[in-house]
Amino acid sequence: MSSDSAPDLLNIPETDLNRLRHCNHHNPHGFYGWHATKTGSVIRTRQIGAEKVELLVDDQPAEMSPIGDDIFAIELTATEAFDYRLRVTWPGQEPQVTADPYAFLPTLGDMDIYLISEGRHERLWDVLGANIKTYETMIGEVKGTAFAVWAPNAIGVAVVGNFNGWNASQHAMRSMGGSGVWELFIPNIGAGEVYKFAIQTKAGQRRDKADPMARSAELPPSTGSIVVESDYQWKDSQWLDKRDDTDTATAPMSVYEVHLGSWRWGRTYKDLATELVDYVADLGYTHVEFMPVAEHPFGGSWGYQVSGYYAPSSRWGTPDELRELVDAFHARGIGVLVDWVPAHFPKDDWALARFDGEALYEHPDWRRGEQKDWGTYVFDFGRNEVRNFLVSNALYWLEEFHIDGLRVDAVASMLYLDYSREDGEWEPNIFGGRENLEA
Repeated sequence: MSSDSAPDLLNIPETDLNRLRHCNHHNPHGFYGWHATKTGSVIRTRQIGAEKVELLVDDQPAEMSPIGDDIFAIELTATEAFDYRLRVTWPGQEPQVTADPYAFLPTLGDMDIYLISEGRHERLWDVLGANIKTYETMIGEVKGTAFAVWAPNAIGVAVVGNFNGWNASQHAMRSMGGSGVWELFIPNIGAGEVYKFAIQTKAGQRRDKADPMARSAELPPSTGSIVVESDYQWKDSQWLDKRDDTDTATAPMSVYEVHLGSWRWGRTYKDLATELVDYVADLGYTHVEFMPVAEHPFGGSWGYQVSGYYAPSSRWGTPDELRELVDAFHARGIGVLVDWVPAHFPKDDWALARFDGEALYEHPDWRRGEQKDWGTYVFDFGRNEVRNFLVSNALYWLEEFHIDGLRVDAVASMLYLDYSREDGEWEPNIFGGRENLEA
């Protein structure tokens, strides 16, 4: 399998290697994985702290050579790409066999990238964030997680977590061109894994950020994102059919508004699926309105400063347990509304604020990008990707959690540029008015 080779065929050019060392390379796939050479091919892999790495082809091992910086390489005579596995041995551990993250094609297609750039991807959560996927390969099934994040101002992005010792050099992501999206499929990463994105900024800083599209988050004050996979089976088809046949604009409606965390202290989504449902049904309400259930940093609040727009708060249980709560209300003929907060978000450094080192989700002009009353940032409603993030989020709650309607919070602060601002603290629109035309 191997052939005698000149060392420079195994090695990575120093300029590129230095960028890979510091996780600021736009194309790690251009150096890791399988690559054709003038005399055959080479496979390289970076395995932080490994003492031995072997290439497995047809279950036959070939030891790879360490070439420095925890990179192992092997030159081959094969001139066409093939399926293979890596057997990695770390000190004091049994060898582990894995597929190579850098052997897979991008998990986003051209149409996904186009729709994201246009601000029209209606199921953004299916392509960004962390999505568990299974691939059939020539030598067997590979299951793992596809990670993708929008960070156009970053010079490098990596997935970090306990699975790689939070080392950004292990799982560097590739840039999908001018879209600003970075992606990587990592085999053997499944539900329950905690992760963040290590963002390398133009200023030379590493900022570990929670995933804006995360569908679950660690219990505060921890701030990591969690890979999840739902297996919930909905039972509310009769409710959905009835809802479709109902003229909601004229039907009688009475709403019980509730904060799930303080209605009865210490209750979980599962507890509320009986206690709260019975309570609301006995009072005769047609609908219940949850104050914000999306993840937020401060448990003593009512949740109106959201840090995880796609993640139900872990304070009260799992995403599937929230689905169970919604299902229980529907079984009793009660609709579910949710408070939704697209107007502003908190400045916590680990979340959306200055996500890739620059104003990204927030408007860059402080006169439009900050809400002083609440000490928060204001979304840049004129940016396609930000608008897509919010519209897709609204659809996410309706589709993934069968929510029957959204009550939009702080609408006036979105619609009027001079909301709670003194003269000189706001900028008129292009017509000289106070209306925020982008919102």
